[in-house]
Amino acid sequence: MAAWTPSLLSILRVVTGFLFMMHGTQKLFGFPAPMPGDVTALPPLILAAGIIEVAGGILMLLGLLTRPVAFLLSGEMAVAYFKAHAPQGFWPLLNGGELAALYSSVFLFIAAAGPGPWSVDALNRPPVIKWSSSEPRPQPRVAA
Repeated sequence: MAAWTPSLLSILRVVTGFLFMMHGTQKLFGFPAPMPGDVTALPPLILAAGIIEVAGGILMLLGLLTRPVAFLLSGEMAVAYFKAHAPQGFWPLLNGGELAALYSSVFLFIAAAGPGPWSVDALNRPPVIKWSSSEPRPQPRVAA
């Protein structure tokens, strides 16, 4: 099962990025479903969240700048949880914050684990040289 880990990390990143992007498109464009309530003039914080969610979701989906973007999105969801949900009660299931807490945790994991092999970041990464145990490793030169 461990052989599947890198590929499953990529799948987790793609699915999470797509679903997260949908939250942003709902805020900004009313797609795939309109936001509840009056959205004729979005408050600045909601507007900023929508922009971050669409842009960050697309970058997550592509696996571009994955680690810094995932860290930013994790922070956005932590702020969303503590600003909007935690004041309504301690338990995430009761305060409606389970998605914010889950997204924050998943994005923090992706920030630490990286994008996986199916990503733009993996295409831009320099090749890793693997030395066999029978070959001596080159020694760095020390300036005299």
